[in-house]
Amino acid sequence: MIDNPRSPRVRAVAKLAKRDARSQTGLFLLEGPQSVTEALTFRPELVVELFATPTALERYTELAQAAVDAGVDIEFVSEDVLATMADTVTPQGLVAVCRQFPTSVKDIFGDSEVRLVAILEEVRDPGNAGTIIRAADAAGADAVIMTGRSVDLYNPKVVRATTGSLFHVPVAVGIELPAVLALATQAGLQVLAADVKGGDLLEARKEGILAAPTAWLFGNEARGLSDEDLAKADRAVVVPIYGHAESMNLATAASVCLYESAFAQRS
Repeated sequence: MIDNPRSPRVRAVAKLAKRDARSQTGLFLLEGPQSVTEALTFRPELVVELFATPTALERYTELAQAAVDAGVDIEFVSEDVLATMADTVTPQGLVAVCRQFPTSVKDIFGDSEVRLVAILEEVRDPGNAGTIIRAADAAGADAVIMTGRSVDLYNPKVVRATTGSLFHVPVAVGIELPAVLALATQAGLQVLAADVKGGDLLEARKEGILAAPTAWLFGNEARGLSDEDLAKADRAVVVPIYGHAESMNLATAASVCLYESAFAQRS
């Protein structure tokens, strides 16, 4: 058992909470039974190391068996060591180190079957970014693209917010927005921008445009999309608010937009 929180190995894992360490190593942290199970089930080749307390392994026997089946060694660690490695305040006894695996944007739009994509431009909140990836996965989207001005995909809070969807849906990172939009247009997708300056989403539904192959564009939580970026879209729409809420959370609005397209495309 590893029981020294100050050992070089433990500190190397803990450093992956920082972007510099992730960039240098090409690795990232994965915490909790749900996310680790999804990684072992869908992308076991990405799991480099798996650390667990004895108590956690006793509780998550199916996860332990999945690790054995995938050929992933399990290192036992003390509660103090696990707490040092983890990014959460109350970790659940499991931490994995995984290889980063971003998808190429060209590969995404090179697929002739692509019909629904989410593009994140300057989305800075990790919880929002991770939740949008989760919503895109649930809505059956073909991919998510995070431009270079958005939060790091492998930020521990982003990874946790995806609750494993990171391993289900292709996610591309780092490309700039004009290049993404050009590729989307070339692939035959319309670009719909979700923004408070847009027209009512229900009008777009009535017109039948949501059934077409679509790249949804979501902007910054505070500022939305710039006028320049909006001008690049085929159309801007807003999710209407019927109650007294001042505004809608970005991830919630994105979920509505993605599902509107999913419903229309499956009608």
